[in-house]
Amino acid sequence: MNKMLSRLFETANKEKRTIIGLMSGTSLDGLDIALCEFEGHGTETRIKLKEFVTMPYDETFKQEVKAIFSKREVDLERVCLLNAYIGRFHADLINKSLQQWGIAASDVDVIASHGQTIYHAPASLHGMAGMPDATLQIGDGDHIAMGTGIITLSDFRQKHVAAGGEGAPLAVYGDYLLFSKQEQNRIMLNIGGIANFTFLPGDLDTSRIFSTDVGPGNTMMDAYVQRHFPGTYYDADSAIALKGRYNQALVAALLYHPFFEQDFPKTTGPELFNLAYLAEAQRKSDTEHLSPEDVMASLNRFSAVGICGALTRSLGDADFEIFLSGGGMHNPLLIQNIKELLPGATVRNTAELGVSPDAKEAVLFATLANECLVGEPIHFGPGKRRVPSVLMGKISLPE
Repeated sequence: MNKMLSRLFETANKEKRTIIGLMSGTSLDGLDIALCEFEGHGTETRIKLKEFVTMPYDETFKQEVKAIFSKREVDLERVCLLNAYIGRFHADLINKSLQQWGIAASDVDVIASHGQTIYHAPASLHGMAGMPDATLQIGDGDHIAMGTGIITLSDFRQKHVAAGGEGAPLAVYGDYLLFSKQEQNRIMLNIGGIANFTFLPGDLDTSRIFSTDVGPGNTMMDAYVQRHFPGTYYDADSAIALKGRYNQALVAALLYHPFFEQDFPKTTGPELFNLAYLAEAQRKSDTEHLSPEDVMASLNRFSAVGICGALTRSLGDADFEIFLSGGGMHNPLLIQNIKELLPGATVRNTAELGVSPDAKEAVLFATLANECLVGEPIHFGPGKRRVPSVLMGKISLPE
């Protein structure tokens, strides 16, 4: 037997498994690296987050990804090169993190890599007859495996699409395993570039669980800041938006799109919600005169209304507690807007559940890898739309 396959078999039969989860989001702030220890699988999963770091990206990396991110027409040679470049770059960051932690690569069983999304194309967005849902993440797992010497699982979203999903959001699988609790309805709200949430019912009925994108989180705010405030990548502490006032006409124009009327679950991305979308909304609402600060305040309010509108529309009067994660939770004005729009809701973060909110997405991909190795598909009930019962992850061997 191939010795790497033998090692994989041994890993699957271990009582405890050490898995590194990786997440690189659309904000391009850096690579989230979570070193996790797993016992069990399924609803018996027990996890310990042993180390976590966000390794920052340098300016060269950011500009390379931005040159091809979320664009319908790009230099195909550049995409080809970056697939290898990002994989090697991530391998180097993993090696540096292990060195800082004083941990040998041989002590890590598996890496779970999300990759770098460069285009997300659900059929509901591209609208091309006869063409399937699709999504593309680059940063090939073989390069990570070879660069670290560690078996790597990657490309999780492709299996989701192949099995009838839209490739996003995938959080429902990990959220269910790690955060469900008897007699407590929970909303696991992740505010990344795109905001999404998972509903976890307190009766633990898997047929009632669902996860959905709801619209922009940080993506439009980040893009606007980067264009109008050179050298700045995001609105730290809401400093820019707090100097302005949101314009109701602009917010209404931003909300005027069929996406917000589509049934749940659904998915979207910066391919729709981008600066061209903002420019059109400003033109229609006659708000092109607004100051950058007022535009930022309006984009902030838009994200909050999209999130809260989805929650109230999908859950009605149900009682629930919100647990936050993702970069948007650090935006004080956004959280203030959410609390204002949902005055009866309790808003916390996942640190209270034992997982750092900044590490949560990386931990979720480590969880998907653990399930791929030792778990069984989670069945969310018959005919559950867009939530296929599958195990995800392609395996790359380092030798």
